[in-house]
Amino acid sequence: MAQNKILILFAHPLFEKSFVNQALVRHIPKSKNITFHDLYEEYPEFDIDVKREQALLQKHDIIIWHHPLYWYSCPPLLKQWIDMVLEYNWAYGKNGIALQNKLIFQAITTGGKKENYCEAGRDRYSIPELLEPFNQTAKVCNMHYLPPFVIHGTHQMNESEADNYGKIYADLLLYLKSNELDIKEMNTHFYLNEWFNSKIQTNG
Repeated sequence: MAQNKILILFAHPLFEKSFVNQALVRHIPKSKNITFHDLYEEYPEFDIDVKREQALLQKHDIIIWHHPLYWYSCPPLLKQWIDMVLEYNWAYGKNGIALQNKLIFQAITTGGKKENYCEAGRDRYSIPELLEPFNQTAKVCNMHYLPPFVIHGTHQMNESEADNYGKIYADLLLYLKSNELDIKEMNTHFYLNEWFNSKIQTNG
């Protein structure tokens, strides 16, 4: 079976202060089929090369928007990337089929605890509810939007815990790269973490 090609679009304006995201990035497997693309490093002046970004997208099967949750959304450079790169008649519209059937999901970190993100919690909404605009964006672009991979409670996390999440992220990426994926099954889970845990348990 041909391996899936994964593009990680990483957007963190304060990466040097986030030891959790540093752990995640440090554990990304070195593979010709996994491309790590740091948007803030690439475009510090926000001068996005649209054609280059579109070419990158077309070369990959799975796209990951990897970012911290900033005010219930993404950091500004990723929002600008979405606004500029997903052009009419390229990503969507009558002739916009460049991204059709590609898989996309978000890998996000939150300072708050998981229990905060529900109707009775401090943040009132679940993570999937807060990410619904991204889901709709993917659907308009004819992509398959998957549940998010989420790491909660980063403000209370120690480096050992962060390192453990880095290893889980690495294992997830390797699994996504190397296996045929059942989209319907993946979408029955709240978080991609839960789906991956079920795969680990099934495979022993």
